Amino acid sequence: MSRQSSGSKWVAALLVVAIAVVIGIFVYREKQAREAASAPPFAVAGSSSASSTAVHDSTLPQHPIGGLATASTASLPPLDQSDDEILAGLLALASDGALKSVLRTDAIVSRMVATIDALPKQSVGMNVIPLRTPTGRFQVVSDDGNFVASKKNAERYATYMYVADRIDPNAAAAWYKRNYSLFQQAYRDLGTNGYFNDRLVEVIDHLLAAPEPKGNQQLIPAKEGYVYANSALEQLSVGQKFMMRVGLENEGKLKTKLRALREAVVAQPAASGSVGDAGATSR
Repeated sequence: MSRQSSGSKWVAALLVVAIAVVIGIFVYREKQAREAASAPPFAVAGSSSASSTAVHDSTLPQHPIGGLATASTASLPPLDQSDDEILAGLLALASDGALKSVLRTDAIVSRMVATIDALPKQSVGMNVIPLRTPTGRFQVVSDDGNFVASKKNAERYATYMYVADRIDPNAAAAWYKRNYSLFQQAYRDLGTNGYFNDRLVEVIDHLLAAPEPKGNQQLIPAKEGYVYANSALEQLSVGQKFMMRVGLENEGKLKTKLRALREAVVAQPAASGSVGDAGATSR
């Protein structure tokens, strides 16, 4: 956690979008801010199609995208030219301008995929986060002589929670399915050999397993901000820390959204012969 923006990241309780929004609620560490200043811009891999670059795993996906084999992907743009179309689809899901105010509009799919993949880990690189940093500074107050997070911090997350609340998981799942080949290509561009939808479900389950501690959690001043006094909490993944740090009420709302998203993604029947990659993404 950081004095400037409390160690967090985000996720969005909607398919890639919802998870991305959630991640965005995280507040960045000052160390990460300094690293971001010197880090190269996030680059999207080339426009080669998923079918020409991907090497299929020997096993089938655990959670195949139903109907993908018969869905046309010929109309999808190349990954590195997909931002305009992806942005239009996301804004339609949110139905107003709130999402656009927090979304970074370059390399959208690649940022979402890289961020989601990193949530079960200990950190997420600032140069890949798909959402803008919350404004204001992370605040702490004294509670019987101990530092705890101020309830005023919730105001910094209001826009992100508003966006997450307005996105319908079923509509998001349909949008995700139509664009899945782009997400799969971005996942392979990370150097993986698996299926992004399997990773998405795995990450959702990981976030749903985040603890729900009652009461204020003591913070200890550190060289670059604050850390949890409870070592078990401090050792949680960046994603689970976020779920816990937004507050018990917001955590409950996000988990409800994530459960609905998971159900919408997994419930779709798999088409015969469908595997994780969706074929070419170029016109």
